[in-house]
Amino acid sequence: MANLKGLLSVVSQLREERASLANDLGHVDAALLVLGSLNAGRTHAERRTMSVSGRRKIAAAQRARWAKVKAQNIVAIAKGRKPGKRTMSASARRKIAAAQRARWARVKRAA
Repeated sequence: MANLKGLLSVVSQLREERASLANDLGHVDAALLVLGSLNAGRTHAERRTMSVSGRRKIAAAQRARWAKVKAQNIVAIAKGRKPGKRTMSASARRKIAAAQRARWARVKRAA
């Protein structure tokens, strides 16, 4: 009998939670409706497209900006090795390899 009462309380709690979530969903729907009306009724699929001549004008202006930047040589692109990239000398590699061989020898002796 106690088990049945516990089950009924769980069911009532779930119903309350469902009602609360439905209320929250109503608030979200209302917010979306308000925000959608701010977009003047225009959806993503209804966006206006730019004319070909407009795109050409924008592209020409951007090319002119880049030409100006490149003429001033503001951005110097380093060619070759990346800055800060270092190589290890042959003697350093030999020392590291010898140390590693010694470590493995100790491990094998211990086993």
